Amino acid sequence: MRLWIVLSCAVLAACSRPLPPLPQDAYVWQTEWTASVSEALAASAGPIRAWRVLAATMDGEAGWRAARVDAAALAATGKPVVMVVRIDGQLVRWDQDRLRRDVLALAARWRAAGIAVTAIEIDHDCGTARLAAYAGFLKALRAALPDGVGLSLTALPAWLDAPALRDVLAQVDEAVLQVHAVTDPRGGLFDANRALGWMRAFGEVTAKPWRVALPTYGSKVVWDGEGRIVAVDSERPSLVSGSNARELRARPEEAAAFLAGLDGDRPKHLAGVVWFRLPTGDDTRSWSLATWLAVVNRQPLRPHITAAVQPADQPGLYDLALVSDGTTDAALPARITIEGSCGAADGINFYHVERAAEGLALRRTRDGLLPPGRRRGVGWARCDGGAPILHLD
Repeated sequence: MRLWIVLSCAVLAACSRPLPPLPQDAYVWQTEWTASVSEALAASAGPIRAWRVLAATMDGEAGWRAARVDAAALAATGKPVVMVVRIDGQLVRWDQDRLRRDVLALAARWRAAGIAVTAIEIDHDCGTARLAAYAGFLKALRAALPDGVGLSLTALPAWLDAPALRDVLAQVDEAVLQVHAVTDPRGGLFDANRALGWMRAFGEVTAKPWRVALPTYGSKVVWDGEGRIVAVDSERPSLVSGSNARELRARPEEAAAFLAGLDGDRPKHLAGVVWFRLPTGDDTRSWSLATWLAVVNRQPLRPHITAAVQPADQPGLYDLALVSDGTTDAALPARITIEGSCGAADGINFYHVERAAEGLALRRTRDGLLPPGRRRGVGWARCDGGAPILHLD
């Protein structure tokens, strides 16, 4: 009996042992590269398994458009590259032979430029009625790929119940399941429980390796007066206006907890994580690079903001600022109370002044994040009794 107990405990310990960390890829999603994109690549290459780089887009208006990438910066990282071609999900038909030739020619140019293209990924968010035709395109493309170049695709949870999904997945070597911002944005960009449900269902559909795409970005959602969504700005500002707008952001803490959960329990055949998208200094709707790397490297997330008051160039005038002195992005405080003998004040950078019973305060007008090591001016105050004290709510 005693021997049986010892053996059982040993088996249970083995079963509860964490799984090896999942490999992590990142999407690089710019059509025009700036220096900040190349700098972000160099700064984050260490923990990343492979880059999935937007190489070209195909839509009904502009047709085929190749991205302008920094081949030297990609090659310098020494990482494999998956060349991603985005086909507009609303595009019902296209010249398949011509598109196939364009994809293959671009892959050849990238490889000649020293980019280690190991696979091509097709990103086509079509409706389920189009999946059978999509499978035919993928089959023809795969037959034309050169040796050593695999085929991948992005998949949607909306496809899970479609009979044609298995045929689509049969044409590729792997898939990337997108579990962020796939339904009404009012529900947020990422729901961990819903995402895990989709992932478990996807693992039952395919026996091939697949990866899950997790978000690092935010979106501005705009509704009209009747509650209809008229714009979702995730990558670049639009000119659409509406009576109601809300900033939605994926939370680093939630993504980190989700990633840690996959170490102990993961869906069938899950082979890795892909982050959408690589943060850069130009990307105002993504986490900072420091925050993303903290999540990727499984480091503690410690957001923290303090207030700073500095005398200005006039007697009794003070500049008010916020300083992010934690290790990750910190949410801007909703309200900053100004304590002191201050007769006037004003706000800047998402803050406006308001007068309450307890005195002056600065109220945040929109959500925002302050990256670690950054300082943001939020206003000024004129005070007769010396420097004011700021209280953050």
